[in-house]
Order: sequence, then C-alpha cells, then structure tokens
Amino acid sequence: MNRNIAHIGTVLLGLFALLFVNLNVLTLVRSDELANHPANRRVIIREYAIARGPIVVGEHAIAYSQPTSGELRYLRTYPEATRYAHLTGYYSVVLQRSGLEAAVNDDLTGRSTEVVAQNLSELLVGDDQAGNAVVLTIDPAVQQAAETALAGREGAIVAIEPTSGAVLASYANPTFDPNRVSGHDTEEIQRAWQQLHDADDQPLIDRTRQELYPPGSTFKIVVAAAALESGTTPDEEFPDERFFDVPQTTANIRNFGGGLCADGTTIRLDDAFRVSCNTVFARLGVDLGAETLAAQAERFGFNHTIPYVLDTVPSDFPDDLDVPSTAQSAIGQRDVRATPMQMAMIAAAIANDGILVVPHVVQTVRDPEGGRVRAAEVARWTGTPGDGRAVSARTAAQLRDLMVRVVQSGTGTRAQIDGVEVGGKTGTAQTGAGSIAWFVGFAERDIAVAVVIVDTDPADTGGSAAAPVARAVMEAARGR
Repeated sequence: MNRNIAHIGTVLLGLFALLFVNLNVLTLVRSDELANHPANRRVIIREYAIARGPIVVGEHAIAYSQPTSGELRYLRTYPEATRYAHLTGYYSVVLQRSGLEAAVNDDLTGRSTEVVAQNLSELLVGDDQAGNAVVLTIDPAVQQAAETALAGREGAIVAIEPTSGAVLASYANPTFDPNRVSGHDTEEIQRAWQQLHDADDQPLIDRTRQELYPPGSTFKIVVAAAALESGTTPDEEFPDERFFDVPQTTANIRNFGGGLCADGTTIRLDDAFRVSCNTVFARLGVDLGAETLAAQAERFGFNHTIPYVLDTVPSDFPDDLDVPSTAQSAIGQRDVRATPMQMAMIAAAIANDGILVVPHVVQTVRDPEGGRVRAAEVARWTGTPGDGRAVSARTAAQLRDLMVRVVQSGTGTRAQIDGVEVGGKTGTAQTGAGSIAWFVGFAERDIAVAVVIVDTDPADTGGSAAAPVARAVMEAARGR
C-alpha cells in the first residue's frame, strides 16, 4: 500500500515539475514571442491604436490611417489603390503586412531607432503614439503614364533616375485593390484574399521585381558590352548570314523574319545591334563563351539580389552552358531570365558612365511635425563583381551610341522624342505561351526605363508594342 502511495506521489511530483518547467518556459523564454504573436488580440488592438504614418507620393498620401469609432481605432486606406498596390502592399488585421507596409513598418509605426526618444516622451506625457510619414521617390505623373500606357495589358514598367538610383515609376499589371484586404471585417478579408490568391492572372505578384522573363534581344546589350570590354570595336565586321550554324546541334539560329540583316556579305557590329541581328549575336556569344557572358552579366547584377527595400528575385545567367545553350542565351532566349528592375538598372548604368547605383524608392522619412528623420543616400551597388562598375566609361559611351542608333534608325524608332537624345534596345522573346515584348532604354541621363509586355499579339514586337510605352513614360519624366 505504502509502495503504491509512493509511486503516486512520485508521478504527481513529476507532473508538478513539468508544469513548473512549462510555466517558466512560457513566462521567461517565450513571453516576448507569445505577447507579440499576430494572433494575440491584445497585440492587434495595441497596434491599431497607433496613428500609422502615411506613405506619400508627390504631395498626396497613397496610404493613410483614418480614425474609426470601433475597437480597432484606425483603418488603413488606399485612395489610388490599384496604381500603387504593388508598392504600398496592404496592412491587414488578418493577413498582417506586405510591400512597403511591411518593409518600412518600424518607420510607419514610429518604432525606428531614430525616433525612440520621441516615442518615449509621448508615452510619458500620455500622448497617442504617431507614426512617421514615408515619402517616396515615385513621380506621380510618371507612374500614371506607366499605368495609362500599359493599358490593362499584362506586364511591368520600371523607371529609374540613373545618377541617383531614385525609382520614378514602378507599375505592374494585373494589379489589385489593397482596400479589400485592409478593412476590419475578417470574413470579407478572407473572401477577398481567396479570390486574389486563386486568380489565374496572379494579381498579387509584382511583375517589376518578382517575375523573371526571357529578355530576348534586350540581352544583346550585355553581349555587346562583353564584346566591347574584350576589345571588339563597333565597326568590326561579321558575316551577314540567314542563319548561324550552331556547333554541336542541328538547330540553327535565324534572324527575325528569316532574312538577311544587310546585303549578305558582312555587317558591322553597330549595324547588327541597330537592326538586332540574331545571327551575329549568336556567333558573338559562342566566340566569347559562356563564362565571359556570365561574368559581364554579373557585373550588371545578374545572379545577385538587388539591394532594394522590397524583395527582388535575382536575375539569372548560368556560367556552365554548352555551346548551343550559349548561342541561344546570347540572343536572350533559352537559359537567361531577368526582372524588369534588373533590365532598367542595366540601362541606368549605361546612361551613368557604367556605374550601377543602388535603387531606392524611399526618399525621406519625416516625423509627425514634418521634421526629417532620415533621407536616402546615393550609393554604388558594391555587391557586384565590379564593385558597382558594370563597364568602363569608354564602353558605356560606346553602348550609348549603339542604343541611340537603335532609336534613330533601327528597331526602336517608336521610342523617339523630339529634341531629346533617346537610346534603347528592343526585344521580342518567344515562350511556349506566346511572345514577350521588351524595350530597355534611356532619355538623356534623366531617366532609364524597362518595359515588358507579356503574351502580346503574334504580330507585335518590342519595337511596335513596348517602345511606344517607354516613350510615354520617358516623356512624362522629361516634363517634370
């Protein structure tokens, strides 16, 4: 009998010990985790008691918090919802945060280290905590021009100021309305989220930075850069062929339309670039080799994550390609993939004497009284193999001349702007689902732009579909 009581006592003591340990784990080890868990209602109420700061473009808030009479004291509102959705993201009682609402949350809630003293003083005197205003580099006229010119087609547009890295426009379509998931009705939020999540056109994906596309002939900028850096000159001549007999395969590479690029004898590199001659650039890619092309692509930022406030998928160029894959990749097909953000940065580097500048979309952070908390700084992208130098200043000047010729009398004439030096490169990539039209270029040194339009009409090309869109965006930027 005594033995049984002893066993029961031992078991009870063990259970009490486990309970003691669990309580200590909860109170000491996991207290912060549990207190700040998103599902904790007290955390939600506390966060929604903050007058979250606005996200500002120009002189207008594109995201702001308005007071309510409910338990959640503020409602996040997006007045130009679809135009800026992929930038602002959403602030949701169910889904938490995305986009800039997530990336600069500490600024918007007044929790950034620069304003800790401000927040402490407000708590001591009993004032409500207020967040800071986040002012963007986006130019509202350029952003609107991007939205209007894309005209509801699937695609993306990025515009960057080459010398500073300021993002002037970043627009992708399909887009979505963040107001639908940022209300206080949890059932409505869940219904809206399910519709957005299940939509075939995937409106939640920001195609400027989260989608990779074959760049088509716009990648010939990188191939030309590699050739010029290796000692090739713009006037060097190559065979003008109807097709390039690719070594190690029977799958030859032909020009667009199947014809010659010149008179059937020879063609200079600058003219081959101007008319986007596939046979020349496939040959050039094979001559240079996959490692050289990959090295040049990496100096422009391929295979590296762009240091941007919003997460960006790295563009890709493998360095272990066989000869046939190298030939195809040299004309922007096969194994090469790029984001519009990456291609805009290539154009920006060329306009900026070969220097890659870190892109930024947050211009300043301001406290509730309007005082500046911090401002963006211009910086080289030193995470690339060239420490921010994509090509030499000499090569950059040669590439600018090549790209200007494309717009003056080549495949990109529909990007011309009267009285403005515009340079660019068109591209039309073929995929299993259809074609993708590209234009990558610059206007003077004021703006660099990348335009991609997906699943275009089979008759469309980068020159006919994407170049006019780029022109509209560049014109808006020049009118600033």
